[in-house]
Amino acid sequence: MKRFCAVTTAFTVLALIPAAASAKVIEIGATPTQAVPACPGSPCLAVSRTTGYQAKVGTNRGLMTVPANGRIVAWTIGLSKPNAAQVKFFTSQLGGPAQAGITVLKVGRYLRDTVKAQGPLVSLAPYFGSFAQFPLATAIPVRKGDLIALTVPTWAPALQVGLGGDTSWRASRPRDKCKDNKTQTAQMDVGDKAQYYCLYRTARLVYTATLITYPKKTTASKSARDSG
Repeated sequence: MKRFCAVTTAFTVLALIPAAASAKVIEIGATPTQAVPACPGSPCLAVSRTTGYQAKVGTNRGLMTVPANGRIVAWTIGLSKPNAAQVKFFTSQLGGPAQAGITVLKVGRYLRDTVKAQGPLVSLAPYFGSFAQFPLATAIPVRKGDLIALTVPTWAPALQVGLGGDTSWRASRPRDKCKDNKTQTAQMDVGDKAQYYCLYRTARLVYTATLITYPKKTTASKSARDSG
């Protein structure tokens, strides 16, 4: 799959961070083996009308957990290339053209998580068949322990299937609606709370988020101070 960066100017922020400040750039959700979504194969499956996050990949249970305080400056989604008939079917059945956006969740007890912040929704059709990166015009502050989720109010061909049983993702659907992929359950507003009860095994949501950690203040060594 080709790579596509919607906008590149946002990453000039990296040039503003002094080298000694020890800020880090971390791609949340990245794994050694790149996930590749299915389509136009059969069956062609898509994420639909929900907010979800990757719960586990192999032994990694914290793939989408923010590892340190900082800011989300961009997010990336891997999109397969459904054919015209598949696009028409999804669009007619799932509320319109493909859209998605990044969501930050505050983790609660019993899988009840609350929306802390969201990025804008983007139209996905121009990027089908690629890994598309979307820098955020306004970076989203996050804290260690937050979860990065993907909100899909309509549909998105960003689902890899046929994986092992040790790979799974969760969705913001009620426990009795796990097989209902048409009812709208996407968390669309800050403050929304939902129970992420529904767990889907052998599948992966293909997305990541770019975190720039807050710089840690460094101190000069004693010899350096003395030499000054």
